[in-house]
Amino acid sequence: MDYISTRDAAHKTLKFPDILLAGLAEDGGLYMPISYPQLSEKDLANFRKLLLEQGYPALAAAVLELFIDTMSAAELQELTKRAYTTEKFSSPEIVPLTSLDEKLKIGHLSEGPTAAFKDMAMQLLGEFFEFELKRRGEELNILGATSGDTGSAAEYAMRGRENIRVFMLTPAGRMTPFQQAQMFGLSDPNIFNIALDGVFDDCQDIVKAVSADADFKAKYSIGAVNSINWARLVAQVIYYIATWIRATQNNDEKVSYSVPTGNFGDIFAGHVARQMGLPIDRLIVATNENDVLDEFFRTGEYRPRSAMDTQATSSPSMDISRASNFERFIFDVLNRDASRISELFGKQVSNGGFSLAEDPSFPEIAQKYGFLSGRSTHANRLETIRECWEKYGVIVDPHTADGIFVARQWAEKISTPIICLETALSVKFSETILEATGENPEIPARFASIMDAPRHVTGLPNDVATVQNFIRTSIEAS
Repeated sequence: MDYISTRDAAHKTLKFPDILLAGLAEDGGLYMPISYPQLSEKDLANFRKLLLEQGYPALAAAVLELFIDTMSAAELQELTKRAYTTEKFSSPEIVPLTSLDEKLKIGHLSEGPTAAFKDMAMQLLGEFFEFELKRRGEELNILGATSGDTGSAAEYAMRGRENIRVFMLTPAGRMTPFQQAQMFGLSDPNIFNIALDGVFDDCQDIVKAVSADADFKAKYSIGAVNSINWARLVAQVIYYIATWIRATQNNDEKVSYSVPTGNFGDIFAGHVARQMGLPIDRLIVATNENDVLDEFFRTGEYRPRSAMDTQATSSPSMDISRASNFERFIFDVLNRDASRISELFGKQVSNGGFSLAEDPSFPEIAQKYGFLSGRSTHANRLETIRECWEKYGVIVDPHTADGIFVARQWAEKISTPIICLETALSVKFSETILEATGENPEIPARFASIMDAPRHVTGLPNDVATVQNFIRTSIEAS
């Protein structure tokens, strides 16, 4: 399997280890497989047997084999066995599936060490990084941005690993106390937390700017763990296959997914699975008040907002107005026309956005690719959390509530069951849960003392050069 950049019209190809460590392409584009592997009936049957008889790690290794030809089957099996263990994940199923009612199900992605869906990819990414760096005899300095859960998942996946440092940018004051405690409470010498004076999009812009500085990136071995890294996305494809298997009895049955999303990575993995031939009916994009993506899927207008116009909401991991992985999707929609992608995302996005409303490709987004969308508000989240608790005895976090609310808007128009992918455990958003139900969510035993740890974080201004200098001095001092 070869990989290409979304902005390279020459389609220069790279192998998985190269894009694993590079993150963002040199031309500013995002790496994609040159084509999607196609699943046969035999493949689907084999996946079903592997999951039900041998478990999630065995399924994961089989899926990864389709995308990675630079590692042996035995090596992939060893990595997935280490990534998905019951020591790290609180459920032996790794991704349990439960039902709210006859139509709606929840895919539980928050059983990992930081109680967020990001663990599903990050734990595997940590194994990939350590394996490849050891093979090469190199080190890696990971630079990332987080609006909530990516940072803690990355840090817990990388803490203590040899030849790896993590520099994680967070928007100052924009995460919940629990999320801050998870990250800032880590004292590992290879973990560096940076609270940036800005919003998530500012953090993400600095990551892109630093990554685009080819000399700095090369000299200091800068890599990425944000969802711009293809390895994270391929790890997420696995849980779509797993939840489809658990929701069906045979390969003729289809399901739909409702996915709370801000950066478009979680639902893009569903797009990849659908393009591979997984029997997915609809992919429903659920946004909060920062509804740039919902606006696009309804109108064809993609108008990213400024940091000033990005609202702080009660589902903060989705407070994003420029979705990085959206470029990958439009690359597919526009028949992988790298020149158009360079124009749209390299130029027009920074000048206010673009429109596909009159483009022949726009109707295909729903018809060919199965996408729908919807928007949820704070009031909708509270209502959904309260109803799930009172009617089903289930507490969901605010982001998952967004997904459930939007799923219900489409439920009568969709004939297939809808799986809402969980974002995080409710304990990470106790203020909103208390407002909705009148009760604080129960704190799992493994997080009982998390709020008591001393904090390790450095505040920095929203300035690329200042962040680069912090990275430089931290590396040289360690």
